[in-house]
Amino acid sequence: MGSKKIKSALISVFHKDNLDGLVKVLAENDVQLYSTGGTQKFIEDMGISVTPVEEITDYPSIFSGRVKTLHPKIFGGILNRRDNESDKQEKATHNIPDIDLVVVDLYPFEATVASGASEEDIIEKIDIGGISLIRGAAKNFNDVLIVSSMEQYQEAIDMLSSQNGETTLEQRKRFATKAFDISSHYDSAIFNYFNQGGQEEVFKQSIRQASPLRYGENPHQEGAFFGDLTELFDKLNGKELSYNNLVDVDAAVNLIREFEGETAFAIIKHTNACGVAKGANVKEAYLRALSSDNISAFGGILVTNEKIDADAAEEINKLFCEVLIAPDYDADALELLKSKKNRIILKIKPVATVQKQFKTLLNGVIMQDADLKTDAAEDLKTVTKKAPSQEEIDAMLFASKVCKHTKSNTVVFANNEMMLASGTGQTSRVDALNQAVEKAASFGMDLKGAVMASDAFFPFPDCVELADKAGITAVIQPGGSIKDQLSIDYCDEHGLAMVMTGTRHFKH
Repeated sequence: MGSKKIKSALISVFHKDNLDGLVKVLAENDVQLYSTGGTQKFIEDMGISVTPVEEITDYPSIFSGRVKTLHPKIFGGILNRRDNESDKQEKATHNIPDIDLVVVDLYPFEATVASGASEEDIIEKIDIGGISLIRGAAKNFNDVLIVSSMEQYQEAIDMLSSQNGETTLEQRKRFATKAFDISSHYDSAIFNYFNQGGQEEVFKQSIRQASPLRYGENPHQEGAFFGDLTELFDKLNGKELSYNNLVDVDAAVNLIREFEGETAFAIIKHTNACGVAKGANVKEAYLRALSSDNISAFGGILVTNEKIDADAAEEINKLFCEVLIAPDYDADALELLKSKKNRIILKIKPVATVQKQFKTLLNGVIMQDADLKTDAAEDLKTVTKKAPSQEEIDAMLFASKVCKHTKSNTVVFANNEMMLASGTGQTSRVDALNQAVEKAASFGMDLKGAVMASDAFFPFPDCVELADKAGITAVIQPGGSIKDQLSIDYCDEHGLAMVMTGTRHFKH
């Protein structure tokens, strides 16, 4: 059960890339090769002898190749226990050859789905024989080596070349572990395709690409990122992203998406915006965003939805920031920004918005639909005698976008397409409002004529009273409190406009 010489191999793969090197090593070690269809022809074209599986099974490939390796002689050759006397006798009785190595990869199901192919084409890419061969060979790792993806070809070549065609038990078990990872991931992808409507209430996710992080939220915690950041960003400069960087980058990207079609800039600190603004150009939007809180901006995450030019880069370069994100950079702007070698510069790519969110807690996982609702003018219901002006409506919708991406309880003040201040993550809405008022004052922001957004309803009129005394003239909130009328009455008595959206935007 330790070191074993490979004497026979079954090779049946979809992708032929770099397969020739592995076939050559096997031939050099006098391994008997069995194969099917296109793989058989590939090996024959190399001038290497190969036996069709039909000669083992005495049965042809049928149903356009849907069934070719699913046969007791093939699986018997893989699954028989070499040291079991009963298995040896049955193997001899039924003339079943040993198969010591299985090289197989799976039909590209996920790639076919991603290509937008028809359902008929997608279903045909559900591998049956391949997945069975992988599981069978992996189960019998005591005697069989399973190479289950083309990414393993080189490792197998190096191993067999250096060990004269032999493998150790430890090596076979390691390859089996990878095989079960591949098979379980494949089945999860198929299930999630069939379960797109969510008819089965099952949490099943498989992300196989892992990147170790320097540490988690704190140095004593280990961390890793599961996913492919290259699908979302080109990294143009700087050190590796940390756990906390990734959390903040996620918040930054989700916020800036709210301003599609407008030139906007946001500065994020600990997932909350400390500055957000629109402008005629990136430089103007940045300077307006920075003015909301130029202290918290230090070491923050900067994001914009427009190309960064030299004028904007010159201003941005004055600030120490951890990460800068933009869809593009002028060459001279990038050269200047890269002068800070540790500054992480990301070029964001257009990608689809994530539809589901999940996180671990207690002894399980919670999952929800992503909050993709953006409050729009048609959602606003004026509930006060005074209707808001168009300028106030624009400001309220702006404030609502920022509020949606700020930790609850939150209140956001805005005016003239710019966040003036916010109160974030407070245990009461009054605390959030007072925090925002104090912050606005500390940075010289005039709240007279500004608007206020709240992520949830006001249970009492105290918040609108405090906002009124600070200079706020219009309020946007979801409504829904049994005491909504108290807040409405206060607004009516003091000349404030209030609109309700009917949509709460908690962010815990």
